[in-house]
Amino acid sequence: MKIYDEIPESIRENKAFMNIMNRRSVRRYAARPVSDDQISAILHAAMSAPSGVNKQPWEFVVIEEKAILKALADALPYAKMTADAPVAIVVCGNKDRFLDGIDDTLWEQDLSASSENILLAAHSLGLGGVWTCIYPHPERIEPVKNILSLPDNLIPFNLIPIGYPAADHDPMQKWHPDRVHIAK
Repeated sequence: MKIYDEIPESIRENKAFMNIMNRRSVRRYAARPVSDDQISAILHAAMSAPSGVNKQPWEFVVIEEKAILKALADALPYAKMTADAPVAIVVCGNKDRFLDGIDDTLWEQDLSASSENILLAAHSLGLGGVWTCIYPHPERIEPVKNILSLPDNLIPFNLIPIGYPAADHDPMQKWHPDRVHIAK
């Protein structure tokens, strides 16, 4: 069975839907720069994500400097590909815009939505990226804060290296109907 056989043709014609279906994590990048316009478009998409009470607790650090990309790759165990990426974005939570009380962790959901927008926007522009985890690991948070000289109110959440894929990737089959439950 082909990956999209169960999806009606009329839906497969929808570019936004197919962008979601075809996005893959990309860990190897061609030696080709990402333009400022592409980075700006990706950041616009990132800031279009939903957020609880519209707090928009995100901040973004864009890194193009090779020495900083290498330092981040060296500091993070699952982000070695960052050294070869033309650009990376560190998605940070701004504690000054977190909610209080029981909702004080909703920023994690907000930054997750923003991060997915980054990945989808990159893919839609012919680029690829991969979400690499920083938060909640103190042994990852502290080196990133130091390398980027982040103020105390910013928590690095993840690092997303971005670039043109070095190879074509087929979409992965992730559909598992046994994980869908219908309430009756």
